[in-house]
Amino acid sequence: MRTQVAIVGAGPAGMLLSQLLHLQGIDSVVLERRSREYVQQRVRAGVLEQGTVDVLRDADVAERLEKQGHPHHGVNVQFDGERLRIPLSELTGGRTITVYGQQEVVKDLADRRERDGGRVYYEVSDVSVDGIDTEQPVVRFTSDGSTRELRCDYVAGCDGFHGVCRNAVPDSVRTTYERVYPFGWLGILAEVAPSSEELIYSNHPNGFALHSLRSSELSRLYLQCDPRDPIEQWPDERIWEELQTRLGTPDWKLREGPVIDKNITALRSFVTEPMSYGRLFLAGDSAHIVPPTGAKGLNLAVADVDRLARALTDRYHNGSTTGLETYSQECLRRVWRVQHFSWWMTSMTHRFDGPDSAYDRRLQRSQFDYLCSSDAAATTLAENYVGLAAV
Repeated sequence: MRTQVAIVGAGPAGMLLSQLLHLQGIDSVVLERRSREYVQQRVRAGVLEQGTVDVLRDADVAERLEKQGHPHHGVNVQFDGERLRIPLSELTGGRTITVYGQQEVVKDLADRRERDGGRVYYEVSDVSVDGIDTEQPVVRFTSDGSTRELRCDYVAGCDGFHGVCRNAVPDSVRTTYERVYPFGWLGILAEVAPSSEELIYSNHPNGFALHSLRSSELSRLYLQCDPRDPIEQWPDERIWEELQTRLGTPDWKLREGPVIDKNITALRSFVTEPMSYGRLFLAGDSAHIVPPTGAKGLNLAVADVDRLARALTDRYHNGSTTGLETYSQECLRRVWRVQHFSWWMTSMTHRFDGPDSAYDRRLQRSQFDYLCSSDAAATTLAENYVGLAAV
């Protein structure tokens, strides 16, 4: 088999890259170890930055997003029942966020690639990447019981944290930065209308909680918990009790409904440098992970592949390799800005146990008070939350 760009991973990063390249007349093949159904049903992030929405529009995959997405002009931060609304659009010149589930983005992309005749191979195994320091890389994989070779000009590693592409970069040139947080998130999807039109981030003595949504009938909610907790320790009754305690205010109560999905996810920060080596380019979770507090994982992945698509277009249309040569450096500028914002949001809103816990909580109170009293502080949060266009 032969293609111009081999893409490993059919999540939002890989499928969006394939679509963006297709619009520029550049051929690609996408390889995915999971089934299409599995990839499209994974409940993941759902907060899209303004820039992410713009890229999806440019990729001509925003028809359902325009109809079903929920634009938000503000976000709420809460401390011990005291709630502050950050007017995002007012503070950022009209920029917004849009709530639209990551799984819906993947469905839109997969449907569009199928209509356009895109080559996407699901349920492949034994993927390996070779020759990335040559002019003809090779991706080997097994599909339908047969071993195949995919020869290409470039490889895009969009295969996530547990994928194979990152490890194809030699240890001698690869540096990893990581922080593992001492808590996780218990996330639920509930069949109940959202209790608030905008997201609520709550810092409570019992721990962090987040109210979000997926549609006018589905609520997405999170609780800080021990990442080692068996999910059986969190029956629905306990979950709703904690959510009511952590999110409630004297004049506001959370709506409850049937829980249709729940899972526990550990929180970590992770960056690998560089994000390119030879003819291999990493994008999305294969190169970096952020705690979900800042809602940046999907948005970072979109920023990566948008930059990579532009660089590959310049290479094939104009013969210029400048964009490919600077890809890692330019992506990492945004990655580290987002790493800092996500760490800051996490440190401000979560309970940290240990000998310094009382001190930490007083610092959090000070941060919240500063947000309440300073337009500059609120603007900093707003600009980072909707996405810094110039990074």
